[in-house]
Amino acid sequence: MAQKPARAPAVSRPRRPGAGQRLTRAFFGRPVLEVAPDLIGATFLVDGVGGIIVEVEAYHHTEPAAHSFRGPTPRNQVMFGPPGFAYVYRSYGIHWCVNFVCEAEGSASAVLIRAIEPTLGVDEMRRRRRLEDVRALCSGPGKLTEAMGITIAHNGMALDGTPIELFARSGAVEVVEGVRIGITKAVELPWRYGLKGSRYLSKPFAPSSRA
Repeated sequence: MAQKPARAPAVSRPRRPGAGQRLTRAFFGRPVLEVAPDLIGATFLVDGVGGIIVEVEAYHHTEPAAHSFRGPTPRNQVMFGPPGFAYVYRSYGIHWCVNFVCEAEGSASAVLIRAIEPTLGVDEMRRRRRLEDVRALCSGPGKLTEAMGITIAHNGMALDGTPIELFARSGAVEVVEGVRIGITKAVELPWRYGLKGSRYLSKPFAPSSRA
């Protein structure tokens, strides 16, 4: 399924001190298993609030854990569109989850953002989450959407347009991979990626996880 991209991911000029260049939609027009680990260490902001992505999971329509496995529905329609857009859905009827659509239109692949390290707008995150511990603000997919103010209103928004900002990581990072969590199907696939040693993960990686 995965093919090496013919060209480098597109970026534009940086707009945030300390962050890498801004990612454009072309970055996401690659195999989801390439995009997912490349997002570790990237900066993700909504209305200037957010931080460094430290944990993600990849999903592809060919495996049953993906929302797109059984085809398009009103809920998952964004997944079947072009890459570089946000797919937001409510999990268990409780909290929102945000995903980045990848690969060519119709592929229905996406990366779930599971955890970030808060770096900008921390006071606003604390207000929204009603807690002080910075490590707990965004250590899970539902926690980070609440902290960053992400709702269904962001579904279908371009990842390179207001109010979303994404910046490439500015240096080398060590990425660890392991099996996805919180699912009951395709549990053997090692499609969860994280920043090795991060204190902000939703759940530690198993000692056997591969770097």
